[in-house]
Amino acid sequence: MKKNLIRFTAAFLAIILVCAPVSALAETSYTYVYDFWGEYQESPDAYTVSKVLTSSDLGLDVKIKQPEGLYAYGNSLYLCDTGNNRIIELNRVSAENLEVVRIIDSFNGGPGPNTFAGPTDIAISEEGNVFIADKNNSRILKLDSDLNYIMQFDKPNEATLDPELTFLPSKLVIDSAERVYCLATGINKGLVKYEPDGVFSGFVGATPVVYDFWDYIWKFFASQEARAQMKSFVPTEYDNLYMDKEGFIYTVQDGQEEADLRSGSADAVRKLNLLGSDILIRNGYEEVPIIGDIYFGSGGGYSGPSLLTDITVFDNDIYCCLDKNRGRIFGYDEQGRLVFAFGGNGNMDGYFRRPTAIEHIGYDLFVLDYLDCAITIFTCTDFGKNIYQAVDAFDLGLYDEAGDCWQKVMDVDGNYYLAYIGIGRALLRQKKYKEAMKYFKLKYDADNYSKAFKQYRKEWVEDHIVWVIGVILALVLIPGIIKFIKRAKYEISTAEYFK
Repeated sequence: MKKNLIRFTAAFLAIILVCAPVSALAETSYTYVYDFWGEYQESPDAYTVSKVLTSSDLGLDVKIKQPEGLYAYGNSLYLCDTGNNRIIELNRVSAENLEVVRIIDSFNGGPGPNTFAGPTDIAISEEGNVFIADKNNSRILKLDSDLNYIMQFDKPNEATLDPELTFLPSKLVIDSAERVYCLATGINKGLVKYEPDGVFSGFVGATPVVYDFWDYIWKFFASQEARAQMKSFVPTEYDNLYMDKEGFIYTVQDGQEEADLRSGSADAVRKLNLLGSDILIRNGYEEVPIIGDIYFGSGGGYSGPSLLTDITVFDNDIYCCLDKNRGRIFGYDEQGRLVFAFGGNGNMDGYFRRPTAIEHIGYDLFVLDYLDCAITIFTCTDFGKNIYQAVDAFDLGLYDEAGDCWQKVMDVDGNYYLAYIGIGRALLRQKKYKEAMKYFKLKYDADNYSKAFKQYRKEWVEDHIVWVIGVILALVLIPGIIKFIKRAKYEISTAEYFK
């Protein structure tokens, strides 16, 4: 009996030891951020996988093939089924489901073929007109809401372009006036801009040329054969773009050198104004630039820096970048601080084989996988909702509410650095400067600490102005008074002596 009890106890303990790691693994967070020193810090999940939708889930008779684009318009999601030369319009019927509204594989009228050849992107204007990057037909189409042909945008008539270059528009955005900005394969001069009447009006926002001075000198004296083998000092092409609610265009590009990314001489993400100038704010930690992952290990066969292939921007200016190298999503706030990072390569839900596009409806994210031909729907967790509510409340001037939301975030993760900075900023706007300084100091936010300290110093001086003036007067007058008294005593004493 005693032996049986010992065996039972041993078996029970063995089961606990075996199951414990599994439970721990199931509760492990796959979301992370970087701290002030650039160290990896686990974070509660801001997003969870709601559903992964494949062709069969969408009820499609013809399976999706080589998809390359996603576009959200209201509650609708447009999928560019590039390999099948069609665009699928989807409607979001619930948090987990999308239903097919129509298959767009042709249009009415027009001078050329009324079918598509490798459509890679789509955009819809406020008037409801549809713009399609019909890549392999070398055109951008403008159709009305009933898919009737209106006009098309062809290869720019530009002397600097190679006459032999085939016009291959890949990605596009449109502004409120229906001006078109597009990316075209083989054109590295920036965004191709068209006016609403279809007239080409120039290139916008070419990337700065990055080169080494000594390589440049060497190339100047090198032979023609040697020059041909050297790297050309030309702008690089953008990979994707997104226009936010204010008309600013966010761009992403991959392929930069690791040293250029780390030094800041090359940018993985840019924000272009109407003049094509980069106005992206980069006030995050110096050790955490806006380049995706900051450690470029070679685990799992993936090496080198993050290759940001798409971007989407929320109304509160938080933007999410998609890394096709390691299958991750990086969210940054308007100041360039990392909000979250999650995802990876693999076959599990929430992981990808080759992510190619990202979009959002509300705060939910949709990621398209080129190889799996599937859409992954990510919905916010309570932790993520509190972050967004805090940011939104601050933007609306509701600083008490913003501080309360950040406190909820901190209650879940006491080490989440943005919660400290968020509470500090809320206190700063409430003119609680001393309290704000404490939170900024804890997370090494020198810029905001300086702002709070400047206001605290000003406030302290105003509250103690009488004492300050009194001390200043005392420091100025007392030595003179003492000197006067001493001299008076001396004169009195000497006068009596000579009397």
